[in-house]
Amino acid sequence: MTRTKLAMAALLASAVTIGGIADAKTKTIKTATSITASERKQGSDAHPELVQEFGGTYAGPQAAYVGRVGQAIAVQSGLSNARSDFTVTLLNSPVNNAFAIPGGYIYVTRQLMALMNDEAELAGVLGHEVGHVAAQHSKKRQSAATRNSILGVLAGVLGGAIGDNGGLLGGLGGLLQNNAMKVAQLATLGFSRSQELEADQLGVQYLRKAGYDPLALSTVLASLANQTNLDARLSGGDARALPEWASTHPDPASRVRNAQTLASGAGTGGVRNADAFLASVDGVLYGDDPAQGVVEGNEFLHPDLRLKFAVPSGYGMQNGAAAVSVSGTGGQAQFTTAAYNGDMNAYVAAAFKSVAGNTALTPSSIQRTTVNGIPAYTSTARANTQSGQVDVTVFAYEFSRTSAFHFVALTKAGGGSVFNTMYNSVRRLSTAEATAIKPRRIDVVTVGRGDTVATLARRMAYSNYQTERFQVLNRLTATSRLTPGQKVKIVVYASR
Repeated sequence: MTRTKLAMAALLASAVTIGGIADAKTKTIKTATSITASERKQGSDAHPELVQEFGGTYAGPQAAYVGRVGQAIAVQSGLSNARSDFTVTLLNSPVNNAFAIPGGYIYVTRQLMALMNDEAELAGVLGHEVGHVAAQHSKKRQSAATRNSILGVLAGVLGGAIGDNGGLLGGLGGLLQNNAMKVAQLATLGFSRSQELEADQLGVQYLRKAGYDPLALSTVLASLANQTNLDARLSGGDARALPEWASTHPDPASRVRNAQTLASGAGTGGVRNADAFLASVDGVLYGDDPAQGVVEGNEFLHPDLRLKFAVPSGYGMQNGAAAVSVSGTGGQAQFTTAAYNGDMNAYVAAAFKSVAGNTALTPSSIQRTTVNGIPAYTSTARANTQSGQVDVTVFAYEFSRTSAFHFVALTKAGGGSVFNTMYNSVRRLSTAEATAIKPRRIDVVTVGRGDTVATLARRMAYSNYQTERFQVLNRLTATSRLTPGQKVKIVVYASR
């Protein structure tokens, strides 16, 4: 679970992720020749907060490998000949994502790494992000984000229900940070899509210069397109909030073809280094980190905090380091915790204050109830905005005299009942239930005689879509055949 500031939404709106379509015609791209001191400071200032927002750095041996590959591809950009001038971070996030911010700071999530199948694909992803830095796209994107205004973007989150009351939005920005990032990214998409070919073109050039197969960018984009299609089929299982790498692209197949065309003009050959990559990705955490809680279908379960709840049908969740964000057409909510000293009146008041900012909210009297044996307290405040009224609800649970958790929900006025089933679903996990929650990890296995897609897929640590998950993870098609000695990835349960 994680709490963030509205400023983080603005920063991520200016951070560059892959998305958009463009004509694959190559052109001369004007790029920066160095990283300026001001860019270094901007990047170093933002880096710690970004890392925290995305679950922290991933501590496994994969981090050093990603750093080496990323720095080796980054120096091809001409921004610097010193690899140490680029900070490449592997993030402990279950979202498929990669992005860059000014100052040579480049990020990729462990989840996206797990989707790749060789080192050239990893270099292609990171090369694309370096291309954005070299072409100074983030500066232009930041200007566009400023023009669109993060607060203005938030006004459309609930279909115009929220006005531009600065104090209220300033506080609600923290509550709505995930959707703010999503909408702000989409708001500047018309500007950023025109830059994607440039980043693709530069990424392909960097691959060729570094000795990698320039087709690698197109193959990882193909895997992302397949993952997007599978996520749509899962419809409701483990829904994630954006930003996701390439998710804003309306036609993934077209994007793949563009990358293929770029690669064909960059020459043939080059290494893929599949064995080295698979050796590194073996054992990487896949999906949610149980230490931060896990999303399973429409349920959130936290083995260490010994609690669980379920969101309404059609609502999605994104889990961060200190908070779970819930979003859907009827409203948004955040589940989190705060310091508690046994005074629930003060706890609920503090929750409202954290949302309202400088806006004066007048909550209703606190109502006491019991949810699955847990003492619970709820209050609602109505706020007037230029576009109508909204309700802010705090629903808090006393787990002990020193421990409490709460939802803060935002809905259209009178629409708060949409979250009633969620409020009433909170309960404690038993020791057995908590112990049963195990992490999933990538296991690289060697195909043996008699192994088929079907037999290996049955080893996947999922109860549904096992074959489809296995195929997407290994960039296989319905007609693909495995050969003895081939290495493939499966997802297995691991001991905590």
